[in-house]
Amino acid sequence: MRIARFVHPGSANTPGGVAWGTVEGPPGAGPDSLTVAAIEGHPFGPLTFTGDRWAFGDVRLLSPFLPSKVVAFGKNYADHAAEMGGEAPTTPLIFIKPSTSVIGEGDAIRLPASSEEVHYEGELAVVIGTPARNVTRENALQHVFGYCAANDVTARDQQRADVQFTRAKSYDSFCPLGPWVETVLDAADLRVVTRVNGQIKQDGRTSQMIHDLATQIAFVSGIMTLLPGDVILTGTPAGVGPIVAGDTVSVEIEGIGTLTNPVAAAKK
Repeated sequence: MRIARFVHPGSANTPGGVAWGTVEGPPGAGPDSLTVAAIEGHPFGPLTFTGDRWAFGDVRLLSPFLPSKVVAFGKNYADHAAEMGGEAPTTPLIFIKPSTSVIGEGDAIRLPASSEEVHYEGELAVVIGTPARNVTRENALQHVFGYCAANDVTARDQQRADVQFTRAKSYDSFCPLGPWVETVLDAADLRVVTRVNGQIKQDGRTSQMIHDLATQIAFVSGIMTLLPGDVILTGTPAGVGPIVAGDTVSVEIEGIGTLTNPVAAAKK
């Protein structure tokens, strides 16, 4: 099931606003073949449909969730660790991106004036569905709500200068998520493709991760409590590189869909 958060135009009984709902239509179908059915409240639990339904083209997608935190794994693909000039760490390397970095499908990635080298990093994102604290690897996946595409946008020059990752990863708009969350999916071996202006730049598979999804969730939950809607970015395959204003970046994940964002200069 594909869960989306969106702005809708309203109906005879419902004023326009923001809602969650399900995206209906054949997998891989174009926008003209999709509809969106609204649900009551949030999607963490049994779904109750309101009866409102809109053509996909009549709504605007938002980020699927507004997480309390985004926890990301660095150097979780050996080929990416190598292209960054080192070996993958034995102990998982994590960092946090703030909730204010999150944007959705179609929103612009804004390039900060303080950086001269901003990179894309396409990857699979895990959305947590139930609170997770000190969970074991064996039951970790029970806490997953679903999966979406993500772009861990990074000011690479600042990452090199600072050594640690906070400034480089935290600018507003540096965490596109979407286009929706797929709740029924085996994410162990999915193709992850990033394109810039239609040209393939990254092409990897989630099976190439050094630390798999269950290990990641268990590791993070032993450090901090994961809440419903929190997001784990699972790492990026090799092929990262720069983006500039005017580019368009798309992250396509098998079984989910494609997250596309234009790139623009930061607003003054």
